[in-house]
Amino acid sequence: MPQPPKRLTPSNSALDLFGSEVRRYRVLANYSIKQLAAKIPYSPSFIGAVERAESHCERSFAEHCDAVLDTKQALAHLHDGLFGNKKDGIPEWFRKWPGVEEESSTLKVYEPQVVYGLLQTEEYASTLLFGNRESVEARMARQAILTRTGPNPPRLVYVLPEVVLWYDVGGPSVMQAQLKHLADSIGDRLSVQVIPNGVPHPGNEGAFVVATLPDGKEVALVETAARGIMMDSREDISRLKDTFDAIGTQALPTRMSADLINHTAEEKWTT
Repeated sequence: MPQPPKRLTPSNSALDLFGSEVRRYRVLANYSIKQLAAKIPYSPSFIGAVERAESHCERSFAEHCDAVLDTKQALAHLHDGLFGNKKDGIPEWFRKWPGVEEESSTLKVYEPQVVYGLLQTEEYASTLLFGNRESVEARMARQAILTRTGPNPPRLVYVLPEVVLWYDVGGPSVMQAQLKHLADSIGDRLSVQVIPNGVPHPGNEGAFVVATLPDGKEVALVETAARGIMMDSREDISRLKDTFDAIGTQALPTRMSADLINHTAEEKWTT
């Protein structure tokens, strides 16, 4: 039996109000989410996330919905009034990546400095982002893909060095909560593997993610000191996958990694 749609309180936030209006116009036009997705360049899961106030959208999304639902530009007008030219907390170079994450069937992640964004707690993210509310909300909204019920969440394989567990981001209480959240996130579709400190591995050139889409296409995001770079050439993807596999051979199994994460949370970060 399908779950009832999430109840929204439009007065809570601009995202709630916009999402409730998208849902209202869609229902008035007698469209299901899948039917609407078939007519605009956005997936059902993205439309659902907007309607549930779990994701920001660009004005173009409102324009496409207006055209199909015959709203007489009501959603674009509302988008202008609610969001105007305000930034959504997503850097320009990163703007396409959340869509890749949302469409992916598999994400292979190596992050050597901090906990990966999709697995950060709000307090940990807020510290890293210097309290920028828009940026924090954008990062938290991305995490909806990990708990969605349809389609299945992407299979996430995450490898990190043990030193990430030691870096002080926000103080002991933030770190303890973050590490416990990281360990608790492990499940059938999400694995976390820690490379013990001192073990040599070829992951010293920076963070990267390789995403596999349902059609088999692969796209990568490689971080540099200035920005992230998206790439999809076969040669680049092959090299990154080889590096990821080589890094992974030096990591602890998932259960041992979870034990190490929990032990670090208790031994190092107990207040």
